Amino acid sequence: KAAKVVKSGASMKVKKKRTSCKFRTPRQVKAPKAPKYARRLVPRMPKLDKYNILKCPVTTESAMKKIEEINTLVFLCNLTANKKQIRYAVETLYEVKCFKVNTLIRPDGQKKAYVRLTPHLGVPVQ
Repeated sequence: KAAKVVKSGASMKVKKKRTSCKFRTPRQVKAPKAPKYARRLVPRMPKLDKYNILKCPVTTESAMKKIEEINTLVFLCNLTANKKQIRYAVETLYEVKCFKVNTLIRPDGQKKAYVRLTPHLGVPVQ
């Protein structure tokens, strides 16, 4: 037996140091219960999809000037949409890359978004 230990090398089990006087078992992972019936008759649709975020493009003379000179599209947007949602909607609907989105709320209560496109991309003509 001693020869076997010398040949293979002695291995000792290291005991974990306990720093607390309380012993707590690890918390078990419980699988979530499957519902017996649907709590809602019809599943909810997202309030803002890409078609609902952008209302319409602004086609005033000043907006056209921005398109030509500084590569910026101007849209009227949903009042509750944020900049990330506006960026996602423009990128998916118009298949362009956005560089920056600026928003403001007009005096008549509508939200206007200035979407600056990346410099190498032009404004898409449809």
